[in-house]
Amino acid sequence: MSGSFSVPALAAGLLAAFVGFASSFAVVVSGLTAVGATQAEAASGLMALSIAMGVCGIYLSLKTKLPISVAWSTPGAALLATSGPAAGGFTAAVGAFLVTGVLIVVAGLWKPLGRWVAAIPAPLASAMLAGVLLGLCLAPVRAVAETPALALPIIVAWAAVGKFRRLYAVPAAVLVAMGLIAATTHVAPEAMGPLWPQPVLVVPTFSFGAVIGIALPLFIVTMASQNIPGMAVLNVNGYRPSPGPLFTTTGLFSIAGAPFGAHAVNLAAITAALCAGPDAHPDPRRRYWAAVVAGAGYIVFGLLAGAATAFISASPPILIEAVAGLALLGAFGGALMGAVAEPREREAAVITFLVTASGLTFLGISGAFWGLLAGGGMHALTQWRSKP
Repeated sequence: MSGSFSVPALAAGLLAAFVGFASSFAVVVSGLTAVGATQAEAASGLMALSIAMGVCGIYLSLKTKLPISVAWSTPGAALLATSGPAAGGFTAAVGAFLVTGVLIVVAGLWKPLGRWVAAIPAPLASAMLAGVLLGLCLAPVRAVAETPALALPIIVAWAAVGKFRRLYAVPAAVLVAMGLIAATTHVAPEAMGPLWPQPVLVVPTFSFGAVIGIALPLFIVTMASQNIPGMAVLNVNGYRPSPGPLFTTTGLFSIAGAPFGAHAVNLAAITAALCAGPDAHPDPRRRYWAAVVAGAGYIVFGLLAGAATAFISASPPILIEAVAGLALLGAFGGALMGAVAEPREREAAVITFLVTASGLTFLGISGAFWGLLAGGGMHALTQWRSKP
């Protein structure tokens, strides 16, 4: 029967949920902690993200009968991890998350904003993302220098599994890291905190530095690195939904999750291929069930957010950063290639990359904004000089 549930859709959806959560939850927790979240607030944020993207994915997939996969913004979490504590603390960061959600909604409702985001030169957007990711992608090297006995097995597992199936490489590294940390780290039970996540409502505050330094770069990274590629994955697999309503819906779910510490949810890019591709079902009309199953899986993983966050909090930070860095290597390589592919834009892109990667914070605004501003200035100068 056309459109009915199937075993291939079940398998593809479960795999998408596991890969999506296991590959990057460490990045999310690191990002939330970096901008000032406590362990309880980080667990709440991870839970809110998981539930928001699960419910959002189920809603969009059932409504459209298309495999609309929703994920958290992994590049956005990496941006947070390199931004440092927000001026005004975590409440200001939550205020920035709300602004990001509003901007995503506006981008879906008001086409000029979407066009402005799309008009940002792709090399500059890629360079900003590469600069954001550089610090975390260096973590595996630092981990080998600091704790080779623990870091090397994680990297070997990632490389060996990736040789046969790249999709499973990071989950394999996560499992090895969990085993090593459990075997070598002793933490008193009272220091772990609650394993069942408790929603923590954070009353947002709004500061100019957090809005400019967190919200705007988070919005640009989420749109350029998640929503736009997510639409491309759907289009490649023969689906042509209108992007505006999808962006608006993910923005509304981002707004709903922000007071509980969620930074942003968006269209999935990598795991979307699992649900939208032929492995989910030979019949394209039946693949949407894979996205529904993935959404349900994310909700279940969200209920384990307390245990995941407690485990990360009890682990050596460098090992968690190393796993996060391995998860982001592919994104970093793609961003770096996109940044320098066009010779005319290369100088502006390199400036964007260097300023962003420097970690510069000026006037309470993070380097991602200044990198895009510096690169944009060089891009404008190059365009002006090239005019006859």
